[in-house]
Amino acid sequence: MAKPAKHPNQSQQNFLYPLLKDQLNPKHPLYVLAGKLDWARLESELLPYYSDQGRPAKPIRLMAGLMLLKQLDNLGDETVVAKWLENPYYQFFCGMDVFQWHVPVDPSDFVYFRKRLGQEGMERILKLSVDVHGEEVVENQVVADTTVQDKAIRFPTDARLYHRCLEYLWRIAKQEGISLKQSYKQVAKKLMWAQFKADHPRRKKQAKKALKALKVRTGRVLRDLQRQLGPQAQQRHAEILDRIGAVLVQQKSDKNKIYSIHAPEVACIAKGKAFPKYEFGSKVSLIVGRERGVVLAAKAFEGNPYDGDTLKPSLEQFERLHAKSPTDAIADRGYRGRKTIGTTQVHIPAPPPKNATRAEKQAQRAKFRRRAAIEPRIGHLKNHHGLNRNWLKGSLGDAINLLLAASAYNLRLWMIRFQEELNSPSLASVCAWLRRILEHITNPAADSQAHHPAGQAQLSLS
Repeated sequence: MAKPAKHPNQSQQNFLYPLLKDQLNPKHPLYVLAGKLDWARLESELLPYYSDQGRPAKPIRLMAGLMLLKQLDNLGDETVVAKWLENPYYQFFCGMDVFQWHVPVDPSDFVYFRKRLGQEGMERILKLSVDVHGEEVVENQVVADTTVQDKAIRFPTDARLYHRCLEYLWRIAKQEGISLKQSYKQVAKKLMWAQFKADHPRRKKQAKKALKALKVRTGRVLRDLQRQLGPQAQQRHAEILDRIGAVLVQQKSDKNKIYSIHAPEVACIAKGKAFPKYEFGSKVSLIVGRERGVVLAAKAFEGNPYDGDTLKPSLEQFERLHAKSPTDAIADRGYRGRKTIGTTQVHIPAPPPKNATRAEKQAQRAKFRRRAAIEPRIGHLKNHHGLNRNWLKGSLGDAINLLLAASAYNLRLWMIRFQEELNSPSLASVCAWLRRILEHITNPAADSQAHHPAGQAQLSLS
């Protein structure tokens, strides 16, 4: 892909069309945020991901802006493009100078953009979202925690997994023009109905028998297909066929089981919740500022590692982004066994020493109570910024979706604080209001005469 095209100059006068900057509300949060972000630095940092040959690519600000808007409002690739076409603030945020009547990109372009930048490029966008808050948000005391980023798969049961394997086998046979000895399409449909309410005491025996029959028939179709596939076709579909074979031989007590054919990287993670008891996806680690609450680092991991083992890579990402390490990291008891990582002290809730003073006990209690502030931020990331269900493919998609969700949360936090400052009274108006109250208290008679028409007339006549 060639170098990206330059975005329009938003201050350049246009003879035919009015400028967006002259029509929109200059106090709108998206309008102000577009001017606060350092787009020029982002473009210079992402320019090495492009080449010098071929047709010019889309502007970096346009693509990065659409990615952020997508996560800000928890939209899809198609819906964010449709909303961009009808929202002038979206267009101004992405660098347009006049209102556009046509869609800027095809939704499939987002796939290539995400793959081109990868995890390293998305970390640059996270850095951009942190810098808009100022240098003071990169605090020395941070809070760390882990959560689960669910993958877009169905709840895995053995029957559904076997039926999904059959669907993949039928599809391969159709692509290669192979006539199976027996496809079992109608039989599989009846066996799936026999699995309905499999936990009911009256249906348990029937469901168990149907599950075994479904597994046997999946194995028959697999072996029949493998016998008829040629060497080249075997090589083309080797990954899927090996995955289906692993599903047929895995047992309940096995580790690293396959829970989805299209997403084999999914892990089963239990976080000790009452509901849902098990979550299927990837474990992610977040580092948040203790006071400001800005997400300073976000790291996704494959499988289900121990929480304490996720802290070191997260702190390395923190240092890579902000050129320094925090002095203190506050975590929960899931990080037991980690007291010092580099120059960072890890603090875990524990009973205070017996000789501790009352002030020391109160300070320790306040510190660990503040740790709980990360929990609602995780809830916002999941419910409002797309962390609750990841639709992107593979482990790379897990990392990219997490970084974009964290970036969008930081921008939303800035917009909320900007709106609060905008709606709160200014210091000058508060001082004038206090001055009028003080004058009324010291000389109420003069104040009543000055504000009454008759009193003003009497004062002027005298």
